Amino acid sequence: MKSALRPGILIDRDGTLIEDRDYLADPAGVQLFPGGAEAIAAMNRAGVPIALVSNQSGIGRGYFTEADLAAVERRVQEVLAAAGARLDGLYHCPHAPEAGCNCRKPAPGMAEQAARELSLDLSRSFIIGDKRADVELGRAVGAIAILVRTGYGREAEANGVAPDRVFDDLTAALAWVLKRLGEEG
Repeated sequence: MKSALRPGILIDRDGTLIEDRDYLADPAGVQLFPGGAEAIAAMNRAGVPIALVSNQSGIGRGYFTEADLAAVERRVQEVLAAAGARLDGLYHCPHAPEAGCNCRKPAPGMAEQAARELSLDLSRSFIIGDKRADVELGRAVGAIAILVRTGYGREAEANGVAPDRVFDDLTAALAWVLKRLGEEG
């Protein structure tokens, strides 16, 4: 009997899905990387759950509010929807790094919450991001850790971050994931 849990994809926001703008609080600053929306739409068509997991310490540091973040997230969803794509979940850690919470990447809290809410088997899932924390999150939850060379990815790679796979961007990473999931049947 097959497990009711399924593989999914958890992606970082800043530097992975959208261009990194330090402490983005203005929806007008949302700029998706080329091809990302179409790659997410392909996942949607394939029935593969895909969600954001994003550290947003600007909230904990007082740089912007939860309402500001919600406006940015709405804009991300609008831009994706215009390309026929959607995210199945958006998860964020609002804490400053020194808070010691269980949700700030690389801690597993956001991934575990997404797994519960989206019925994901994290051991068969993929974490995609541009920083060491994203790769370490993948390791912490037993997922396949993918580093993209957008955002801080090239720097992370040069500094010895060793993910399971490296791709130039989210589009290439998602194409590989889709092919791999298709091979697993």
